[in-house]
Amino acid sequence: MSNPISIEPPARSTVHASFVVNDETREAAIAPHKTLLEVLREDLLLTGTKHGCELGECGMCTVLIDGQPVLSCLVLAIAATDRAITTVEGLASGPSLSPLQRAFAELGAAQCGYCTPAMLLTAQALLDRTPHPTREDIRDALSGTLCRCTGYLKIFEAVELAADRAGSADA
Repeated sequence: MSNPISIEPPARSTVHASFVVNDETREAAIAPHKTLLEVLREDLLLTGTKHGCELGECGMCTVLIDGQPVLSCLVLAIAATDRAITTVEGLASGPSLSPLQRAFAELGAAQCGYCTPAMLLTAQALLDRTPHPTREDIRDALSGTLCRCTGYLKIFEAVELAADRAGSADA
């Protein structure tokens, strides 16, 4: 009679990683296979980034890396170490909402709120590179973030309001 086959689970390994999230250095021991979305939500407890399809199709997990929108469900966390990561928690300045967040709140653009963090971050990246975007610019920028509640009109208007207010402040 032969001995039964022993199947042992793989050894769990972690790596020490340092992240610059919302202008703050954060460190964590993470499994190398974890995505940035998982590390943000599970290890760094930044739950503003939403967990959507995990296929890169819905855009709910969008964060900014070095100012550019990326789908955090498709990025290995280890690839984002020492890069500037911005989550929705980083848009506000203390208790004060950012101008874009204020515009979303004033115009009721948040709807259910599930897509709102991704919309805000993507719109902020747009406004950072194009301070006076056209409606088409806004539509193009936000096209990768799906809103399942109603429509995009209030979201587009909120981005335009924030851009108008920033333009007024520049004058």
